[in-house]
Amino acid sequence: MEDDRVFRSLEIFLFDIDLISRHFLAVYFLFIAVHYASTAIGLNSRTSQSHIQYGEKGSATWWIRQVFNLFRGTILVICIARVFYPIDTWLGIIEPLYTPWVLSIGMLTMLVSLGFVSYSHAYMRQDWRSGIDHDNSRALLTQGPFARSRNPMFLAIMLGQLGLFLTLPSVFTLVCLLVGVAMMRAQSAKEEHALSELYGSEYQSYKARTPRWL
Repeated sequence: MEDDRVFRSLEIFLFDIDLISRHFLAVYFLFIAVHYASTAIGLNSRTSQSHIQYGEKGSATWWIRQVFNLFRGTILVICIARVFYPIDTWLGIIEPLYTPWVLSIGMLTMLVSLGFVSYSHAYMRQDWRSGIDHDNSRALLTQGPFARSRNPMFLAIMLGQLGLFLTLPSVFTLVCLLVGVAMMRAQSAKEEHALSELYGSEYQSYKARTPRWL
């Protein structure tokens, strides 16, 4: 009898966490979409220039951006759809990982990621760019989060992708995690090459004393 009550309590707890995680993901990615769109529009309004750089059409950076946008849009649609429709079987849920503890750790990881992204974003302020900007009139950022990592924003986003996998452990989110990490590694290499050309010895000195990730 006691075992039945414990099992029932665990079932209720799992159901609650499952429901919470579904709404959490939908709200989280909807917030991210609105936040970045409004930030880009606001900065464009203030500085009269786009802060999102795709690169030349057909280039490696252009394709990286297209893949990233495709996955980001798909994740948003799926996370919202999960609130209303039972589509988990299509995502290839990894049942052994779909536990209250893993889902809870995943949500916490995503919140930590959002905190790091917001901090890095605030630190850069109007110097923030998404993609490669060939304007070297701004000072090279080497302090704050950039004193510990050459790519703090990418690092925080990868942490968030890990959190997504833990909050929704599935084949779909595992693919998103692997593709996302691969895309950001490729993009960081492209951006660092561009920064080296823009800032020369100043960037080389910064690169020598600061790791790419941690």
